[in-house]
This record gives sequence, structure tokens and C-alpha cells, in this order.
Amino acid sequence: MRLLILAATVALAAAAALAQQTSVQSPSPAPAPAYLGFDRNDYPGDAALPELRKHFAFTGYWLTNPPRTTHNSWIGKRETLLRAGFGFLIVANGRLDSELTHASLRGSSPAALGRADAAAAVAAAIREGFPAGAILFLDQEEGGRLLPEQADYLLAWTEAVARSAYLPGVYASGQPVADGRGPDGKPATITTIQDIRARVAANHLHPIAFWVIQDACPPAPGCVLQPPPVALSGSPDATAWQFAQSPCRTSITRSCARTYTDGNCDTPAPAPLDVDLSTAPTPDPSHGR
Repeated sequence: MRLLILAATVALAAAAALAQQTSVQSPSPAPAPAYLGFDRNDYPGDAALPELRKHFAFTGYWLTNPPRTTHNSWIGKRETLLRAGFGFLIVANGRLDSELTHASLRGSSPAALGRADAAAAVAAAIREGFPAGAILFLDQEEGGRLLPEQADYLLAWTEAVARSAYLPGVYASGQPVADGRGPDGKPATITTIQDIRARVAANHLHPIAFWVIQDACPPAPGCVLQPPPVALSGSPDATAWQFAQSPCRTSITRSCARTYTDGNCDTPAPAPLDVDLSTAPTPDPSHGR
């Protein structure tokens, strides 16, 4: 009986050791892939593409005039970028609140403007040769909770794109800002992404892809060429995360200021360019190839 007990004890100890060894040797989950992209208002030029492609998997691509510009130098460059190996984040400029308010005073509704701008973006995407099913992002420049006219415009735009051959997306802020007080009486915050998600869910609208801008350090690492995982942005399930801008916002990038050059995010030599940096789990976030 004593030998049987001893044998059982040895067997149990061996089983425990094997279980512990198996647990220790279990492989960790593979980290989510992260690809680096850039965007800028001005097309960088054909000659710059080979050097840029050494660092970047995808690029932003404007369908309309970028913010605060009167022309679009990206038009006609899709095939050139394709041959150079780039994927895309396809984007169209949105309207500032001041424009929407002024239009309302003239008798044009923000929703009507949203539908008209969506039609223009879809027409541009077709002219540029982007395939059906590609995601078109609306550039929502102003952050925080949307004002009524902003929400009317943005959701009219996304719904109009959803009824086309393309899919709707929005470029918007993922940076928390003050938003009054919560049910517990404590100060509350909100991001533009959270506000849009809530409006889409409440109104049973088409799903929207998000390209989140959150360049505050942390969670952003600053102007670095090692793309962080999108999950660190604070906006779950974002399609892409813009984590560095040119010029940087000094009030929120102090801890990573050394990564910027004179306040801008520059590409490496020999011909540095001021860019914004984004990360995505795929080399073609808009599915524009």
C-alpha cells in the first residue's frame, strides 16, 4: 500500500510538472500587424515615391481640394501610386460648422449639402478608378460632440455614400474633450468618434469605418516610423489611426516633442517632407487597390 501511495504521488507530481511546462511553453498570441502610412495636402511628386515606399505602405488620397486649399494635386495619381506599391486612405474634405451655419441662413440645409458633397466624392472616386467597395472617408476637422447642423451634414454624407458602390468612413477626433457632467455628477468627456457611433446606433444607420486622429502623447508615440497598434488609439475597431501631424499640436505633444523637427513630422532624408503619420492593420485600409 505504501508503494502504491508513493507511486501515485510521483505520478501526480509528474503530471503537475508537465502541465506547468505546457503552460509556460504555450506560445503568446501574435501581435496584431501594423502598417505605416502618410498623408499630406500636397502630392509629394512622382520622384519622391521610391524613397517614400521604403518606409510607407499606404498614403492618403484626396478626392477633393484638401482643407484650406484651392486645388487638388492628387487627382490623376492613383495609377502612379499603384505602380509604386502603395495602398490608400481615400478622403474627401468636409464642411466647417461656420460654412454649414452660413448655408442654413441662405436656405440650404446641412443635410442637402451633405448629400451633394457625397455625390461629388463618389463621382471623383469613380473618375480616379477606385473599385467598388472602397471606403471613402469624410474629413471631419472639428472635434468634440457634433452640433446639430454638423451631425445632419455628416450623417447625410455617410448615408449617401452607403447607397453608392462605395462604403462610408469618417476621419474624426478620438481625443477626449470635456462634455459637461455625467449621471454621477462628475466631469464627463467625449470623443467625436464616440458621438458619431452613438448617433449611428440610435438611428439604425449604415455602419461607418473610422480613421481616428489622436496625436496626444501618450497614447501617440510622436513622429516615429515604427507604427503602433491601432488598438492603442483609444477608439476600438478603428480602421486607421493618425498618430502624428504636421505641424504638431504643442499643447498635447510635449512628452514626444523631440520626435518632431521644428514642430513638423518630417520623412527621413535625403528629401524630407512634412507629413502626417497613420497606422493600420492592413497595407490598404480603404481597399482602394
